[in-house]
Parts: sequence; structure tokens; C-alpha cells
Amino acid sequence: MAVLNQKSVWDMIKDFRKNWRAFCNSERTTVCGADSMLLTLQLSMAENNKQHHGEFAVSLSEVLMTWKYLLHEKLNLSVENMEVVDHYEDIKKIYDAFLMNSNMLDLIDIYKKSRIMTSNCEDSEMMSPIQLRDFLSGREYREDDETGLSSPTSPLKHNRDNEKVQLVAKTIFMSYLNLLVNSKNDLALAHILNIPDRGLGREAFTNLKHAAREKQMSIFLVATSFIRALELGGKGYAPSPSDPLRTHVKGLSNFINFIDRLEEVLGETPNPRGCKFISWRINKWNKFWKCSSGQK
Repeated sequence: MAVLNQKSVWDMIKDFRKNWRAFCNSERTTVCGADSMLLTLQLSMAENNKQHHGEFAVSLSEVLMTWKYLLHEKLNLSVENMEVVDHYEDIKKIYDAFLMNSNMLDLIDIYKKSRIMTSNCEDSEMMSPIQLRDFLSGREYREDDETGLSSPTSPLKHNRDNEKVQLVAKTIFMSYLNLLVNSKNDLALAHILNIPDRGLGREAFTNLKHAAREKQMSIFLVATSFIRALELGGKGYAPSPSDPLRTHVKGLSNFINFIDRLEEVLGETPNPRGCKFISWRINKWNKFWKCSSGQK
């Protein structure tokens, strides 16, 4: 059943791509899966705690509890007797605003709109809200389990390290591609801003986030505008000497220039969907392959 659920989700995403105008205003909208939804929720809760308590932090136990509640609430499943953190409605507003500003839709939003579109189709077979909940929770849905709360299956111990490495590499690679497609995707940028190491740690990301909020721009656009202003030079263009981003010039320049090179490769490729882009670490990923039909 878990395989069927995965296929149903994949079919739903393909339908979304074909009929994106019925879902959103931009073809470059990013689909937000379980991992991204959970990370967005974590950031939203940390931001809420900062607003109410002055600290940008949140405990894992509170995130997982709120994640469970969010899935049930968004899928219109029962939340009776479920624990919920304080200021949940504020957290939900921050979560929704983050997705909207990042030009993203989570799987539940797509699922709801897909159900409306297919409600009049007799041949339509969509997964149930409980099945989607179990898919997003990493649970294997079983028909003989009335609660649908079976435990996630664990990978074999000897494969765990290799799977973790592959997962991290896939996340980084996909985050670069996501940012190229959707420059408003702050979540993708957060994954790759300092990978490889550019000296752009927590302080740099925080400074970028504050500047993005003040200017009502995406984090990537803030970084790009800052570097372009420095490159233009002159008193009329140069950022203020007191601009906090000045302490991160080298790292931001490295990041923006690398994205520029990736965009050039895509621009020179007639059919990017038929190519594979492979990066390897030489001088901080200064080089990469463009492979098409087995050619380097």
C-alpha cells in the first residue's frame, strides 16, 4: 500500500505540473514535500518564539507534536484530544506566509485542489486524507490497522550511513535546481548557501533574512542586489558602509557567481530536461560537467 501511496502522490504532482494554472499563478511554483513542510514548520515555530519570547529556537518535541496536529488540521481529520502548542494560529499564519512568499505549495494544498478538480470525474481514484497523512508522516498504511498509525520501517543498520550521505547529496543537488527554477525559494537557499563552505553561517543567513524582511524581497534577490551594487561601484550604487552584509562579501560573491555559472549552462542547453548536471569539488565547486547523451 505504501508503494501505491507513493505512486498516487507522484501522479498528483504530474497533474499539478500539467494544470498548474488551476493551482497557482506561476509555472515556477515549487512543490513542498514532507521534509520541506517540516522544516518550514520548524522555522515558523522558531520565528513565533522569537516574536513572543525573544529567542529564535524551538524544541524538537514541540515541532513533532505540532507537525502531527498540522497534518490532521489541514486534512480535516479529527484533532480531538490532540495536544497543541500555544499560539498555534500564529504559527500557522507564519507557515502559510512563508510558503506564499517563497512561491511554494505544500502537498496538502495541491491535494485539496486536486480533489476539487477531479470531484466530477467518475474514473478518478485519489488517495484518502488518511493515506496522505501516513505518506507525509513516513508511515506505512495498512488496511488491517484501524488507526492507520503503524510504525515507520527502519533501514538496515549497515545501510544507514550510506543512505544518509545519499539523502544529503540529493537534498543539496535538488536545492540548487529548485533555486534556479524558483528564485523566491528561501528554503532551498537555506540548504545551499554555505555548501560548499563559503563562510556564510548562521550570522550571514540571519542578516540576509532581516534585510529580506525589511525590503520585502526574497533572500536570494537581496543577496544578488547587494553583490550587483558592489560590482557597479560608485557612491550612487554602493551599499552603506554600515550594511551588515559587507562582512560577508566574499562568501556572497562566491555564491552568486556560482549560481550565475549554473544559469549560463542552462541557457546554453537547448533541452535542459535531457541533460544531467554533475558538480564536483575542485576549488570549491568551480567546475562542473554538463552531460548529455553520455558526453562530458
